Amino acid sequence: MKAHIAAMDVRPNPPLAAALTLLASAFVAGTTLLAKMLGTETLGPPLHPLQVSQGRFLFALMAFSSAALILRPRLTRPAWATHTLRVVFGWGGVSFMFAAAAFIPLSDATAISFLNPVVAMLLAIPLLGEKVGRWRVSAAVIAVVGAMVLLRPTPEAFQPAALLALGAALSLGCELVVIKRLTQREGAFQILLINNLIGALIASAAALAVWQAPTPGQWAALAGLGLLMAAAQVCFVNAIRRADASFVSPFWYATLVFAALYDYLIFAEAPDAVSGLGAAIIVAGAALLAWREARLRPSGASPSGTGPMPLAAPPPSPPEPPESQSPGPRR
Repeated sequence: MKAHIAAMDVRPNPPLAAALTLLASAFVAGTTLLAKMLGTETLGPPLHPLQVSQGRFLFALMAFSSAALILRPRLTRPAWATHTLRVVFGWGGVSFMFAAAAFIPLSDATAISFLNPVVAMLLAIPLLGEKVGRWRVSAAVIAVVGAMVLLRPTPEAFQPAALLALGAALSLGCELVVIKRLTQREGAFQILLINNLIGALIASAAALAVWQAPTPGQWAALAGLGLLMAAAQVCFVNAIRRADASFVSPFWYATLVFAALYDYLIFAEAPDAVSGLGAAIIVAGAALLAWREARLRPSGASPSGTGPMPLAAPPPSPPEPPESQSPGPRR
């Protein structure tokens, strides 16, 4: 007979929540660093982004499956169709992100991916019937302007690979809309477990045509990528249990700092002035959106009733940063 994990009353602890969010952002930035190392010749012949994505889901699945065997949580009947749709978007976003990381600075790829809550907001209008006021529209316009700066839309400076990061933001934004429905009926751990199970199946099927034997160093990086993502999701979920999402979400933008730092230390790539400007504009737009949502939402409430579950997105089912409050990694 399966043991039931009783819900624990966790006391508010903002300092710990901030520390956990910073740790999660460091882990997520670490996954993009490992993806870049796997997609270049750093550890051996470059691996295709689809194979890197497969490693991310497989090793994260191992981590959550091991946790399930130990904790034996009570599971409910899952909405398989909704889970599958969510995973398709999440897998696509992760694959686009890993591909972008191999060609452009990590800070640029990370900043552009922060558009995903804006995409989710816009899609929620026709798909969920939500209303969008002038504050939300203003935040979206600001974030899009920042993305255009990072895309460097001139013949001399345009970065085609930045479109991959934009594709990641679009895919993850679609995922957030699906998650909004999913998290209203299932628990966080179940969503994370099923997310990685379906993701591993889809990613493995997609990687068959491009799969190549990884070097020992690449195997270690693939394992590290999956485990870091799982750890980020756990950190973020626990952070949101100890403080309001409106307090936690600003710390998530530290992912940009860690991404730039890792890129500089490993690849000696430092963000230029255009990268800094574009990232600052996107963060400003996303922060405006988070501030407005925090004012509209009662204290202590979490977006869409997801509680700690945003990161499906590192928490994508992994913690998915709350759709209108955090950017998300996710996957």
